[in-house]
Amino acid sequence: MPARSMLIGYDLNRPGQDYDSLFEAIKELGTWWHHLDSTWIVKTTKTTVEVCDTLKRHIDSNDELLVVALTGEGAWIGFNDRGSKWLKDNL
Repeated sequence: MPARSMLIGYDLNRPGQDYDSLFEAIKELGTWWHHLDSTWIVKTTKTTVEVCDTLKRHIDSNDELLVVALTGEGAWIGFNDRGSKWLKDNL
């Protein structure tokens, strides 16, 4: 499968929980963008189900996780030049 961009969003509902392993697992999926607290965009060859299955091992049962494939179209404001360039190059 060719690489495509996916949006990963989550709510981590347990205060004080260490989610470093989740963040590392996201980074290992491929090229990543992380300029919003609970939102990442990753360019990966995995399917949305594979990404979700990989990441669910790193969250608690009461957390929420969303993985969606992106269409290539987007709009944004307020990000620095580096963040905007990544989006333009990878969506």
